[in-house]
Amino acid sequence: MKEIVEVINNIVWSYALIGLCLAAGVYFSVRTRFLQVTYLKEMFKLLFRGESSEKGVSSFQAFAIAISGRVGTGNIAGVAMAIAMGGPGAIFWMWIIAFLGGASAFVESTLGQVFKEVNDGQYRGGPAYYIEKGLGVRWYAMLFAFATIISMTLLMPGVQSNSIALSVQNAFGVPVEYTGMGITFFLGLIIIGGVKRISKVAEVVVPFMAAAYILMAIVIIGTNITEVPAVLTLIVKSAFNLEAAFSGVFGMAIAWGVKRGIYSNEAGQGTAPHAAAAAEVSHPAKQGLVQAFSVYVDTLFVCTATALMILFTGQYNVINPDGGFIKENLPGVEVGPEFTQYAVATHFPDLGSGFVAISLLFFAFTTIMAYYYIAETNLSYLNRFKDRTWSLWALRLMILGATFYGTIKTAKVAWMLGDIGVGLMAWLNVIAILLLRKPAMKTFDDYRNQLKAGKDPIFKAKEAGVENADFWK
Repeated sequence: MKEIVEVINNIVWSYALIGLCLAAGVYFSVRTRFLQVTYLKEMFKLLFRGESSEKGVSSFQAFAIAISGRVGTGNIAGVAMAIAMGGPGAIFWMWIIAFLGGASAFVESTLGQVFKEVNDGQYRGGPAYYIEKGLGVRWYAMLFAFATIISMTLLMPGVQSNSIALSVQNAFGVPVEYTGMGITFFLGLIIIGGVKRISKVAEVVVPFMAAAYILMAIVIIGTNITEVPAVLTLIVKSAFNLEAAFSGVFGMAIAWGVKRGIYSNEAGQGTAPHAAAAAEVSHPAKQGLVQAFSVYVDTLFVCTATALMILFTGQYNVINPDGGFIKENLPGVEVGPEFTQYAVATHFPDLGSGFVAISLLFFAFTTIMAYYYIAETNLSYLNRFKDRTWSLWALRLMILGATFYGTIKTAKVAWMLGDIGVGLMAWLNVIAILLLRKPAMKTFDDYRNQLKAGKDPIFKAKEAGVENADFWK
């Protein structure tokens, strides 16, 4: 099983996918004149505008759903894994993919809004919808929907629940089986309530958990403020093979930085458009900008905070691709949330492991909630012409089963299965948004022109020259 999963993972995550994601980010950054910087103020302003309706959620609720999917295990265990496999330089490449990914996130989320529709009395949208309507290729849309359901319900929940179980066991000595049963029970209570309950839980939990974690990181960074220049220099030098101690993992730094970056912020993966489509807004680009901002929150804030804590304290190992370790500061410690737990415990011995375990519990649990919402949206796409109530319950049982199973399988297998899910979706979605660049850019240009004219932009598909955007006619 382990060998088969590893072979599939290596095929999916070849350098071709890494190059494709970077190329898409560069293209959309240039085409939008680097909206990641030029529209930063607008992103923040739009975040707190708009209200929910019977069919949709507010911009902030959609942002919270997307953040709950983005801010998860990747921000704690994923950063630790990036450092372990690619050295400190991997963090630099996580920053790069986050910056470029901001433009990709804008495009995919804007497309999610442009081609959304009303199903089951709620706004529904995402890559399957914009592939069918924008490209007119139904089999491709169905392939994405099917791949997403498999990824969200079977392949990816195990990474989150596995990391929760390991961190709780390390901090409190609770057997992983008990943690798995608890997570599964509470997840079942929430997902049965549908998107409205998910959005309400996310908008309360996400800001709280992110603020608490970042506050802890700020305290640790503040006590090590004189070391910040040295750590940043180490990251940059290692990223370009200029640090002799980590020269053996230069190629791995790029590969793992991009890989863990995409896993963490999900830019281009095709997950955020589902939440973006649920928002009640007057122009698709508004939610596109809000979702672009969520990439910054995920990687530039939370991931960087984790990386600095680990590198300040030296609580990490770096694995040599040829076998053994390049650096082994923690003998016998596997790659996972333990790096972060040991780093926090260095400054707060009585609090560290427990605080990280609780943070990871909130981070990863809300991520699984977001996974369910995305899976349900794609099931709704496949079922929109037929009533298949049984399939919704089958979906719920699948994700609950995978969540529990994830707590008892090994971390390495859990991560490889998760990477396969991310990779499959990224391949299908990045190709799609590149093919749909024209309607995406027409929507962006329409928004920019209305903004320049001093208007509060309102989208009319015909005037913008975008076809098949039935909702916006």
